[in-house]
Amino acid sequence: MNIDAAKTPHPPTPFRKREGEPVTLAAIVGAHGIAGEVRVKLFTDDLKPYPVLSAGERTLTLKSIRPGPNGAVARFAEIADRNAAEALRGTELTVPRSALPPLAEGEYYFSDLIGLRCVSTEGEALGVVVAVENFGAGDVIEVERPDGKRFMVPMNAQAVPEWDAERLVIDGGFVV
Repeated sequence: MNIDAAKTPHPPTPFRKREGEPVTLAAIVGAHGIAGEVRVKLFTDDLKPYPVLSAGERTLTLKSIRPGPNGAVARFAEIADRNAAEALRGTELTVPRSALPPLAEGEYYFSDLIGLRCVSTEGEALGVVVAVENFGAGDVIEVERPDGKRFMVPMNAQAVPEWDAERLVIDGGFVV
């Protein structure tokens, strides 16, 4: 799952420090056709529950969205032509965190994990979470070490026995 919450056997985690931050649900990657539609890369399973999105300093109203090449094709009320659509290339589409559905016990948003510092069960500083992926068998976190090297760890109770709003603890057996 993407931003819509991933299930994990971990206890619920309060992410109060991030409540005021906007959450990116998609990014505009280019124009589609001549009528103002845009190609979007989705970071959520479904954009339809969020009819109003922030796009930098402006607000966009979602009129329609459908599957498209490498993501989706969206139409916004405020974008009338290809030039306006092309001008938004690279724009992140965000919502306030308060617009997201509440998390059930044992769920988290990917955005809550990004930026968490990581330590091993032995207390060794490992780096920072820089990405969360799901290749079909469960969520995988990518950790960047201070020297720039990266390694991946499954986001499950065996590999990540605990985490909270400040740090993520990785079992030493999974550290590369």
